Amino acid sequence: MKTEILGTDGASLDRAAELLTRGAVVAVPTETVYGLAANAFDEKAVRRIFEAKGRPADNPLIVHIADISYLEKLSPCVPELAYKCAEAFWAGPLTMILPKKDIIPSVTSGGLDTVGIRMPVDKTARAIIKRCGFALAAPSANVSGSPSPTTFRHVYEDMNGRISAIVDGGDCSVGVESTVISFDDNKIRVLRPGFISPEELSEIADTVIDKGVLEQLGADAVVRSPGMKYKHYAPKADVTIIDSDRDSFKHYVRKNSDDATMLMVFSEADCEGLDIEFIEYGETAEEQAKRLFTSLRTLDELGAEKVYARCPKKSGVGLAVYNRLLRAAGFKVVRL
Repeated sequence: MKTEILGTDGASLDRAAELLTRGAVVAVPTETVYGLAANAFDEKAVRRIFEAKGRPADNPLIVHIADISYLEKLSPCVPELAYKCAEAFWAGPLTMILPKKDIIPSVTSGGLDTVGIRMPVDKTARAIIKRCGFALAAPSANVSGSPSPTTFRHVYEDMNGRISAIVDGGDCSVGVESTVISFDDNKIRVLRPGFISPEELSEIADTVIDKGVLEQLGADAVVRSPGMKYKHYAPKADVTIIDSDRDSFKHYVRKNSDDATMLMVFSEADCEGLDIEFIEYGETAEEQAKRLFTSLRTLDELGAEKVYARCPKKSGVGLAVYNRLLRAAGFKVVRL
């Protein structure tokens, strides 16, 4: 398959919408990561997403809309709390899990009776959705299990020859996937943390964090959100998170490193006195969110075999970074 490379001019967006209307799969930029988009209502088109990614069929997809009025077309009962969250955080990186109408095929929802819905703030994504006139199912535009793509180059490396087109929208501004929430007894439940933090959500209503955010779920677990069940975001290297202060981190890696070891750290200061190759992924949670997936891909490019990563904070946006890094490491954490 020849993959077309499109820009963000009007003609390119028209072409993207044309391809999507014909049942094709097109990679589109969003503020979080690039999405692998297809008509959410077209079962055959959605199956092409799974084929391109090599994604497990029970891993639900998120449906992207361009206008809040579309909620009632997709869900038979939208709680008042959902509208409050949409008013506060849409357009933006927040996905809400709601009961689905039959218009949403089972393949889109991963066989569940619910569906995740979000309205991206990215102008290119929303322009394409509006041109299509239908909602788009769009997981991250990478081979399943590998780090999510936050640049055009990442998408091209994974998807060239697998899909019909890639829209080059530059680098994503947020860098981690959307926060995913559900509503239980008038409470907000965080199923996947993202740029919209639990602390921000708690200003709308009581907010709890699902155990799947920080714990590995069993193979037979039924999940309502992408990114809860399978190993995700992983480089080829064996990653271990070191949950400690700087001095303890340096002491540990000095004792446990060999010639195949690399470090993933906040800044160069974490490596002073260590003769070990390293990459930096940022000192603030926002920097870490934006740079995390690029850093994980860089480890592969450098041929890393064993990686020790400094542990981000577990609050605010940092919780999203920790959640992704935890899965990239296969839940291997050394706490000092």
